[in-house]
Amino acid sequence: MSKKPRTFPLSLAAVADKSVKNAPAFAPARVATPQTATQNAARTAAQKGPAQAIPGASPSRAHAYALERERAPAPAAPRQNPLVSEAVRRAMVARVAKQGVKDSVVLGALETVPRHLFMEEAMASQAYIDASLPIGHQQTISQPYIVARMIELLRNGGALQRVLEIGTGCGYQAAVLSLVAREVYSIERIKPLHELAKANLRPLRVANLRLHYGDGMLGLPQAAPFDGIILAAAGLEVPQALLDQLTIGGRLVAPVGERSQHLQLISRVAKQEWISETLEACHFVPLRPGTA
Repeated sequence: MSKKPRTFPLSLAAVADKSVKNAPAFAPARVATPQTATQNAARTAAQKGPAQAIPGASPSRAHAYALERERAPAPAAPRQNPLVSEAVRRAMVARVAKQGVKDSVVLGALETVPRHLFMEEAMASQAYIDASLPIGHQQTISQPYIVARMIELLRNGGALQRVLEIGTGCGYQAAVLSLVAREVYSIERIKPLHELAKANLRPLRVANLRLHYGDGMLGLPQAAPFDGIILAAAGLEVPQALLDQLTIGGRLVAPVGERSQHLQLISRVAKQEWISETLEACHFVPLRPGTA
């Protein structure tokens, strides 16, 4: 791990593992095939001269063999997974911006994080559509627009120092948050999802993110206070424990409601005073207590 000081938001180099082991996730390397090996051997043989090209063969036959191989078409390069392309992420971000998200820092973070790496391979082809998608255990990865919108509300045009996320899920939103905040803490109550998020985030080597398994409704008092808290599940109201863990001047964004849900923005303006604003409609999985 580098000991060089980091600036925020982080660049792609700060989150993408560029080692050979993980290179296929971003830029699959060219693969040698039996055909390319034969072609290279034929070229080498032709350079050495007909008499030395193929032991035991006549010069004329060896020369003809080498020429035939040189004229053979080169094998096609392996098809690159289109999801690796930055163009698909740029197109997704353009749609999100068209829907009204204006914060360039948030849009830049959304463009940086490869969303397809946070879902099963069978669902990866849908990774960059603007929709929530299942990740197992009756949970979902939030649609790109709502991720960007909630983080934009949390930032309010300023820098975030310490953020708490309730509901890690597959880890996607936590990865986006790590690019716009100095420190990110994320809690997941479902153990298999907590493990999934760890596995998804490990190759990205996100140094400023801490994952916790526990009851998100209790928050994380040992790391409080937070200048930003974001909930990825909807309750009938925001738990008081989370409100208490906001720093004065901090902001909390949460979906609130049962069948009819709306985003709620809560700001702490004094030790015992919070103000609330109800925003657009949304749809999230329910916020539940305890662990599973």
